Amino acid sequence: MTTKTAGITALVPPETIYSAGWRSLDVNNGIPASDARPRSKLCAWTASWREAILKGAIRPDALIVVAGGDCHNALADGQNAARKVPATHFFFYPFDGNVKYLKEQLEALGEFLGKDGGGDIPPVRDFITGIAKAKALGMKLDRARCDGLADPDRTFKALISFSDLEGDPPAFCEKVGKLLADGKTERPQAGDGAPRVALIGVPPIYRDFHRVCADAGLHVVFDELPYEFLRLGGKSLDELARSYSTYTFARPVDFRLNFLKRELGKRNIDGVVHYTQFTCHHILEDCLFREELKWPMLSVQGDLPGGMPAQIRLRLEAFGELLGGSAARGS
Repeated sequence: MTTKTAGITALVPPETIYSAGWRSLDVNNGIPASDARPRSKLCAWTASWREAILKGAIRPDALIVVAGGDCHNALADGQNAARKVPATHFFFYPFDGNVKYLKEQLEALGEFLGKDGGGDIPPVRDFITGIAKAKALGMKLDRARCDGLADPDRTFKALISFSDLEGDPPAFCEKVGKLLADGKTERPQAGDGAPRVALIGVPPIYRDFHRVCADAGLHVVFDELPYEFLRLGGKSLDELARSYSTYTFARPVDFRLNFLKRELGKRNIDGVVHYTQFTCHHILEDCLFREELKWPMLSVQGDLPGGMPAQIRLRLEAFGELLGGSAARGS
């Protein structure tokens, strides 16, 4: 029997989906590689996968719409896209991090996917073990990239895929292990001694963002949202509920800000690039980040998928020169 596919509009614990015998498909992950031009949009991310589903280019057997979490536009576009999907489920993260509430949400998701939703998650134990192993390798890859031992562009493309593990956790685990073993097979163009920057905010919709950063002399050592995909997990409903209740994008901005301060402080960064998506509510957080984070910050706003626009390339190059000059003056 063919494994059914559950499309997800934002982060949904993949452990729950795979343990129920389904495969996960993050409908966002293919958008940067496309040349989508949605006719009616606020956010090009959500509008692009909405149209892809409505036109049949993406055909999930079920759609899990994250109605309370990191993306507000996904709720409206998810309801629209759901008209072309056989079954739809709405998943809510607790804004206050209530573990009991999130466990109830996971149980309801399990019931929707066709399991009893109680206790441990044994139906597909190999999948759960594989996911945990893949995430452990992903954390090592994240560390290697931070240490300059892995290409930032290839690393980002792997880390962003932890939202759905590319539909096949065992195969994805092997892929990440190989990438980790490859080391410096594709040396970052920024080279040793380049200014170290953290990329915060939603992932860029531009498919060459990290390569352009390297060309601009910036070494990206942290990607905020993919790191969330890596660090969260568990092998039982209780473990999953406790872990995912700390998903920072679904919590108050001060919770997320405190997490960023701790994490960025570990990575010896020289600056921050804050990427936001046109019409995304996260744009409103930019002023707070500028007030609270101690590092120089460049704010970049994207819109439609594709290659990096020339004006953003120039701004990244100027930021690289600024940080390079600051590092030289401080040495």
